[in-house]
Amino acid sequence: MVRRSRRTGVRAAAILIEDGKVALIERWRGGNHYFVFPGGGVEFGEWPTEAVVREVEEELGLKVQVKKLVAEVLYSERSQYYFLVERTGGEFGTGVGEEMESTADSKSGSYQPVWVPIEGLNNMVVYPARVVELVRRSIRRGWPDKVQRYYEPLRK
Repeated sequence: MVRRSRRTGVRAAAILIEDGKVALIERWRGGNHYFVFPGGGVEFGEWPTEAVVREVEEELGLKVQVKKLVAEVLYSERSQYYFLVERTGGEFGTGVGEEMESTADSKSGSYQPVWVPIEGLNNMVVYPARVVELVRRSIRRGWPDKVQRYYEPLRK
């Protein structure tokens, strides 16, 4: 399958949980400090499930298998798909995607893979907040059978 460098406007992200911790990307950008779920743009000719596997390898250095789609978020008229994934190989923190080389003072900001205890999510700025709530709730009660759909307002 030929992939072009242009993005589709769709984002695919991973929810990877191990030992009571969730994998996140710590970001410093424009003086702001926050965390996001690993993931990125879906390229033309690529399915969101393929994109999330590729992005996790680029950002975290891990190979993963998609278990299921758990959430769809509409943010700034852009669809974001959140997949529950399971590690199948690789070493955490060895991602080699081009964004992993950027620094906090660059235009795109810095990207640092981190493990965060699920209990610690309450005290952090993690986007999108609705997906964080879904993770916390699902750890206690189990993952919902239906895909959860949310609208996330623009951040100021």
